Amino acid sequence: MRLGVLGGSFDPVHHGHLIAARTLREKLELDVVMLIPAGQQPFKRDGHGASGVDRAAMTELAVAGEAGLAVDRIEVDRTGPSYTVDTLAALRGAQSGAELVLLVGADAAAELPAWRQAERIRELARVVVFTRAGAGVPPLDGPVVEIPALEISSTDIRARVRAGLSIRYLVPETVEAYIAANGLYRRRDGLDG
Repeated sequence: MRLGVLGGSFDPVHHGHLIAARTLREKLELDVVMLIPAGQQPFKRDGHGASGVDRAAMTELAVAGEAGLAVDRIEVDRTGPSYTVDTLAALRGAQSGAELVLLVGADAAAELPAWRQAERIRELARVVVFTRAGAGVPPLDGPVVEIPALEISSTDIRARVRAGLSIRYLVPETVEAYIAANGLYRRRDGLDG
């Protein structure tokens, strides 16, 4: 089995994330792409707009019924900072025999050498970088996969919710309903949800 591992804040998950996951699954011939909402990100000092539980729930709603896409709450359920190396080691133990393929956006890949135990990450998983069509690619070693360019950002979605604007067509309807039902992203102080 070939398992793609796609981590991120997913704050909130949107169609750009889902199209990336689907495209990577198809182009790399992966059996499953596992979306992993981050717990406490060591490089993200400002925190998240929604709790880990809410971000995981929205991501699960977004992929419900989508063959080949799944969600793992491993980082949300773990205490302390979320390090990719720890996640991959845990997945390796839980998915013995699976080939792990770590899917990393070009912006994050540029920082990969600074990640905790970067060499161990490459031992645990094949690292594949993805970039939006038409975007420049930083000098990287290893394969690079181009995905469709969509100008959708979680930051913009949160700002639209705060401003009372529609997020329809930016996120799946189930995610839009979850955000509304739970009053997420309405406050400006970063303590939403």
